[in-house]
Amino acid sequence: MTLSRAVVEAWAHACVDTLAAARQEINALNVFPVADHDTGTNAYATLAAATEALDREPEGSSLPDLVAAFGDTLLRQAKGNCGVILSQLIRAALGHLGDVEHPTGRHIAEAFTTAADTAYTAVGAPVEGTILTVARAAADAAQGADSDDVAATIRAAHMAAREALAKTPEQLEQLQQAGVVDAGGRALVAILEAAEYVAAGPSGLDHGGETQQVPQPAVSAPVPAAEPAPDSEPGGPAYEVMYLLNATDTDVDTLKGRLNELGDSVVVVGGDGLWNVHVHVDDPGAAIEAGIDAGRPHRIAVTHFADQIARQAQERPRAVLTATTGAGLACLARQAGGVALEFSRGQELSADAVAEALRACNAGEVIALANNARFIAPFEHAARTLRAEGITVAVIPTTAQVQGLSALAVHDPAQPFEDDVVAMSSAAAHTRHGGLTIAAEAGITSAGPCQAGDVLGVVAGDFAVVGDDPFAVSTQVLGHLISPTAELLTLVVGHGAEPDLAERIRAHVTRLRPEVDTVVYDGDQENYLMFFAVE
Repeated sequence: MTLSRAVVEAWAHACVDTLAAARQEINALNVFPVADHDTGTNAYATLAAATEALDREPEGSSLPDLVAAFGDTLLRQAKGNCGVILSQLIRAALGHLGDVEHPTGRHIAEAFTTAADTAYTAVGAPVEGTILTVARAAADAAQGADSDDVAATIRAAHMAAREALAKTPEQLEQLQQAGVVDAGGRALVAILEAAEYVAAGPSGLDHGGETQQVPQPAVSAPVPAAEPAPDSEPGGPAYEVMYLLNATDTDVDTLKGRLNELGDSVVVVGGDGLWNVHVHVDDPGAAIEAGIDAGRPHRIAVTHFADQIARQAQERPRAVLTATTGAGLACLARQAGGVALEFSRGQELSADAVAEALRACNAGEVIALANNARFIAPFEHAARTLRAEGITVAVIPTTAQVQGLSALAVHDPAQPFEDDVVAMSSAAAHTRHGGLTIAAEAGITSAGPCQAGDVLGVVAGDFAVVGDDPFAVSTQVLGHLISPTAELLTLVVGHGAEPDLAERIRAHVTRLRPEVDTVVYDGDQENYLMFFAVE
């Protein structure tokens, strides 16, 4: 393995993708130390900010400079208790690797151990059954792997972390009472999922040129059965205080002791004169004054847990329900922030099933993407049912999976509902789409007669090409789809496609239209060898 910019960027983006897919699940698990249901959001926001900083680094930057920019942003932008601990874990691990250009599995194991040790030190009163327990289990397993193989070492750490996560309710009473695993530990498992994915995937380490599916959550946990108390325990601290602090190591040691006297959940991470301070207290002013005594606090944030939880109870967030077929397409939909309603040839979607899925979104506003012409009617019927129950539902009559992906790409829950619907509808409508399938029996199509086994090219939902070679039919379909103003071609690979078909299509398009970018996803859909989308 070579530690390069490509590898670091691939891992950072995989972390963001995996946390995006698991964010809502992690939020639901969040009952300790405070049931404010924002752990997934905080973890995602922390990694997303650092990854954006990494992407902004100029071409030609050295690896140490890239890692420094990533780590500095992690420190400065860490959100919440989980975000702060994750930032320390990642910064410590990357810092240990340092300038090692060709790390082995043993280097990775040592980095994991350093990260776990540093995280335990950063927490004022470490509690088992939390992210710290999961980090230690991952580090111990990596050391126990005793291997030079990076992928094998990371896999051992990931598997051990999952096992440790499953046992967290046995170690922490609040988790056991709520029937959930630890939210912070779940976020760390997501990051290890991303690491394992990159170590053996599309970063170029070991994938042999094959199309890879984006990582998706490997661990699923139940949501709390009942709403816990606002604080970690009756009479517990009412406020979260966070700030950045310029101070010396000695002054920070004194600060930690003072904060432990004032409250709990103390986490202080950083170094070289800059620290990120986190504490739960009843007297936020005293926590800030302690920071002033230690150095120069800035970017101070104070959150009142009761107010935050009350706001969350009143909010019914907007959701996007999208019909999908194939594990890869479902994962892509979740990655983009949607709720996947999966169907298959043997499992069609009825109006009742759609209505049930709309209710399960638990949102006051839902945008529904049918993604198939025969599903538009049941989606509309279900929407009418939900509207009668007081839920705002808009159905965008998309007829293809790739239209749904285009719509999700522009979804913005911060916009007014109507504006969001218009933007998503426009994106879907301006996506030229097609597909490649195999005729199941002889018949007459819009493109002429076909025999069972013929390759059929679809354009905008209608058969446009009949042939016997998937690549040749693909090029004819793309001739219909790629306009003079085309900028992006998306290929979604399904069951039965030849292993090199997507790359042959990519090479063909690059040769004829070098200005058109091509991206390839593993959709895993049945019936269609390939979906095409042109934007």
